Amino acid sequence: MKKLTACLSAVAASAALMAPAAPAHAQQKFMTIGTGGVTGVYYAAGGAICRLVNKDRAKHGIRCSVESTGGSVFNVNTIKAGELDLGFTQSDVQFNAVKGVGQFKDSGAVSDLRAVFAVHPEPFTVVARKEANITKFEDFKGKRFNVGNPGSGTRASMEELLAGMGWKLSDFSLASELKADEHGPALCDGKIDGFFYGVGHPSANIQDPTTSCGAKLVSLTGPVVDKLVADKPYYAKVTIPAGLYPNNPQPTNTYGVVATVVASAKTSPDTVYAVVKAVFDNFDEFKKLHPALANLNPENMVKDGLSAPLHEGAARFYKEKGWIK
Repeated sequence: MKKLTACLSAVAASAALMAPAAPAHAQQKFMTIGTGGVTGVYYAAGGAICRLVNKDRAKHGIRCSVESTGGSVFNVNTIKAGELDLGFTQSDVQFNAVKGVGQFKDSGAVSDLRAVFAVHPEPFTVVARKEANITKFEDFKGKRFNVGNPGSGTRASMEELLAGMGWKLSDFSLASELKADEHGPALCDGKIDGFFYGVGHPSANIQDPTTSCGAKLVSLTGPVVDKLVADKPYYAKVTIPAGLYPNNPQPTNTYGVVATVVASAKTSPDTVYAVVKAVFDNFDEFKKLHPALANLNPENMVKDGLSAPLHEGAARFYKEKGWIK
């Protein structure tokens, strides 16, 4: 996964039973995709998937809905509990869940987790209040910084970065735990000096504070980042293009993960097949539903960032297409 190109890998995990030739009057099945904050790309991408699934619901009898959630870790745990059919999760969180490490060390490996496909790159994005005069991440020491809400992939990645730097949360004068939908307004209101967020670009979540109060993107580089990328198979370096956001004419160098869609092994193979088919049979339309999806290609989506075994329903479709053996 060293290329942080849009990866889509096994696409879709879970949904509801799909009978390929189901009559229009067949009993309707309901499926839910867990996403993230409503201003993030997970929510938009989940809506794109549901739109394509629902387009053919008269044929397969599945009605897809999107749920805004606490993010990656929450989605994995909720899928494990049988309360979500599919969910988005960062590639590092997927890796940790499969291996039973990191945030899953105490609860153990999620043996039933299955990969559906990979989606867009998610650069770790650091945003600073214009008046804070921040030029590098180290300048946040002693400042008020949002480290992300517990249960999010952003928070897990933030903690890994801080550990590599030898920092603790107490090195900030305030380590707030605001959700993704809250950190932009807090920044512009002067309640925090910066935040860290893993998100696909362009994102309304970053667009809002850069437009409203001239917030600045801060590069994440240096020996600690170099070591993290070298040591972890789910990380790669990436550049947020110059001028992508207002008041930020410079390119921003950082690193990040890939968004992935996962399901449970208990999710019906027919359901997952139906979801994957909806996305890839309407792939050009899917890519147009959000700018972060524009550069995806199936070859990457079926392999990049996928640590869990492919879901049986997804693998069936990919074999039919000749994308995997």
